[in-house]
Amino acid sequence: MGEREALHDLLRHSHHARPEDLPTLARRAAAQLGAADILLYLVDHEQRELLPMRAADSPPREVLSVDGTLAGRAFSLVKPIPGETGEAGVTTRLWVPLLDGMERLGVAEVLAAEPVPPARVPEYQAAASLIADLLVTRSLYSDTVERVRRRAPMRLAAEMLRAQLPPLTFATGGLVISGILEPSYDVGGDAFDYAVNGDTAHLALFDAVGHGSAGGMRAVTLASLALAAYRNARRADFDLVRTYHHIDDAVREHDRRGLITGVLAELDQRDGRLRIISAGHPSGLVIRRGKVATVLPTPTALPVTLGDQRPPVVIEEALEPGDDVLFYTDGIIEARSAGGEPFGMDRLVDFTVRALADGLPLPETARRLVHAILAYQDDRLADDATVLLVRWLGPGGPGATPPAGVSPL
Repeated sequence: MGEREALHDLLRHSHHARPEDLPTLARRAAAQLGAADILLYLVDHEQRELLPMRAADSPPREVLSVDGTLAGRAFSLVKPIPGETGEAGVTTRLWVPLLDGMERLGVAEVLAAEPVPPARVPEYQAAASLIADLLVTRSLYSDTVERVRRRAPMRLAAEMLRAQLPPLTFATGGLVISGILEPSYDVGGDAFDYAVNGDTAHLALFDAVGHGSAGGMRAVTLASLALAAYRNARRADFDLVRTYHHIDDAVREHDRRGLITGVLAELDQRDGRLRIISAGHPSGLVIRRGKVATVLPTPTALPVTLGDQRPPVVIEEALEPGDDVLFYTDGIIEARSAGGEPFGMDRLVDFTVRALADGLPLPETARRLVHAILAYQDDRLADDATVLLVRWLGPGGPGATPPAGVSPL
């Protein structure tokens, strides 16, 4: 059998497959593609480890670190990475990222008797992509995938909020969006959202005041309401100003004393025009060719629930192809070291510029940035730390070639 037959067989059996059946289907596809085996690993919510997702007859496998392993390198760089193995009957490995679009779910370990020829690597990438799609769709009605990915109990507030977040990464021919929220198993009221409708990318970041109170449930309830009102306004095709007031009215009606800072933005993918309302929130950064080109003005509106006291102001910024825009919550710059020194804006700029200079895919830049902030305070966050990174590649649609020197990720 070849690639077509293997993919057809995967699809045929997937219609009645449970998530638990996907490792077996992957192993079946391996034989059809001429490999000895294909084994699956899912990334944990903190994006630090790759966790085996095993069938009943799968060979034993250990948890792998994202940092410092070939499997982690394939995950981080979003590309296949070859390796060697001393297992009986096989001599080589090929680590292939499991991607749903550009959302990184984990990696597939391909075992073979001889190195996979470069011309055949796309066959395994195609099989891995189909398996990733199946992992996502099967997760809609099963807890199996979610249980594999968890390394610790999740608090109720985090359970409630994380169910509402979009995929961490999304890409079009002219745009990449990547977000990350820490801590993974507890939350303090941060949330982000995005949607791409036609040529317009809609972006939002919220920080509800009240983390830590009643297990964070008040802040999470406020953030959830803001997310729902934002999506309701977006789907009704409201402009930024009307969207701000719609969110403000909805939250104030529920909790007049609640307070949410946030950023609402729209990016026109055709010309790079970025329009923003900053509702009492830290300003974003525009990074161009390794330097901060613009610190976006803030505030341009009062926090949510105070929006009836002053009209919001929409600011505009003209992006250039390859520009990165960083939005973040105050948990980033207010993080403190063991000695009490705040992380601060200067470190945020330095860390971000250095991470982008490494030429890493955007989701990997976001992951490393947040992990650097966690390390700065010994992995003990006093508040949520959330970033939303956006890269405008320039005008174009699916399959468009980015301008010279501009990374597509």
